[in-house]
Amino acid sequence: MAKIIDRLLLFIFSLAVLVATCLMLAAASNWISQDTSQDFVRTIYTETNPAIAFIACCLILIAIAVRLFYISVRSSREQSPSIDQRNEWGEIRISIDTVENLALKSASRTRGVKDLRARVRVGSAGIEVMIRSMVDGEISIPALTEEMQAAVKQHIEEITGIPVASVSVFIANVVQTSPTFKSRVE
Repeated sequence: MAKIIDRLLLFIFSLAVLVATCLMLAAASNWISQDTSQDFVRTIYTETNPAIAFIACCLILIAIAVRLFYISVRSSREQSPSIDQRNEWGEIRISIDTVENLALKSASRTRGVKDLRARVRVGSAGIEVMIRSMVDGEISIPALTEEMQAAVKQHIEEITGIPVASVSVFIANVVQTSPTFKSRVE
């Protein structure tokens, strides 16, 4: 929500700067006469309602400018989600993306799988891995999924040292591979 508001503020500020720049350019090019400019300034100095409206617009633009300046100079505290571990030498942080890539790498070694996708969540008992895949229609799905689950669990635990609580496999579709015919040479 904050990002949407910041984008709206940036749009309003950019539009105000564009209008002000065009007006200054028109005044500098004598498209707006000096008398008209002086009348505008005199109206702001002498009449209360236009002065209040002008001051309010200026204060809003200053507030937007301060907000945008703050956004540009603050340090970004947002970090990619990670799994944090501590040992006697210090802290270890492994990103969720890294664990997802490890799951994809080990699952892709299973014969007969295609179009793999992986999601990783950190649960109370350890990492929970969800794999979505399409499989070849010629291979037993229960055997294939058990092999994939065991391979993913073993590979992630071996590489990261983090316990894997569960590996869920969702078979999205069965893909029929086209038969390949070998040509005979006589």
